[in-house]
Amino acid sequence: MKKINLRHYFRSNQPLVTYLFLGIQIVLFVLMSLDGGSTNIYTLIRYGANFSPAVISGQWWRFITPIFLHIGFTHILMNSITLYYLGSQMEWIYGSGRFFLIYILGGLMGNVVSFGLTDAVSAGASTSLFGLFAAAVALGRIYPHNHTLRNMAQGFIVLIILNFLTGFASSGIDNWGHIGGAVGGALSAYFIKVPALFPVQTGTRVKAAIAYVAILVLMIGIGYSRF
Repeated sequence: MKKINLRHYFRSNQPLVTYLFLGIQIVLFVLMSLDGGSTNIYTLIRYGANFSPAVISGQWWRFITPIFLHIGFTHILMNSITLYYLGSQMEWIYGSGRFFLIYILGGLMGNVVSFGLTDAVSAGASTSLFGLFAAAVALGRIYPHNHTLRNMAQGFIVLIILNFLTGFASSGIDNWGHIGGAVGGALSAYFIKVPALFPVQTGTRVKAAIAYVAILVLMIGIGYSRF
């Protein structure tokens, strides 16, 4: 019988959390497609899309579940491709646990900002993906002497700008969700440490964390005040 070294496996460079997120969103997309269709608004709401009246009624988990739902095949295809390449790279930089936090915190902020400033039913991993893009850009500023991070940041700045321009030029795009995700990801990069690199100064980390929480509270307050 051959033994499997689990410790070695979980310390490998395999982007396990990226694969996990991909698996969750693909399974949910298949289930939705078989249960009314992923573009059906009622199906989206039943499966956990960001829907303000439901959030107001106490379903706060809708700030997280939309990250894993997608509206149509093109939507999930593009986001899955982006998640695979971008997620693998960021998970290698941060490690699986910290990458998990960055991804969720970006998506959470994006969905809360969307709740605060829009009324549309929304879903998609784009909030978290914009968070990853913005976190990568922030790393280039936090560690300007690290050539790898600085070059990565410069490339991602262009991608963020192009994606924002595309979003504002198109209909049916939750641009506030994208903006919120980017803000959440950038702030998270300041208070979630990259292993093997010098940590950000404690004062800066605390300020970034406070800013993150303050924006969440403000957007939730605005969202509730509109109903």
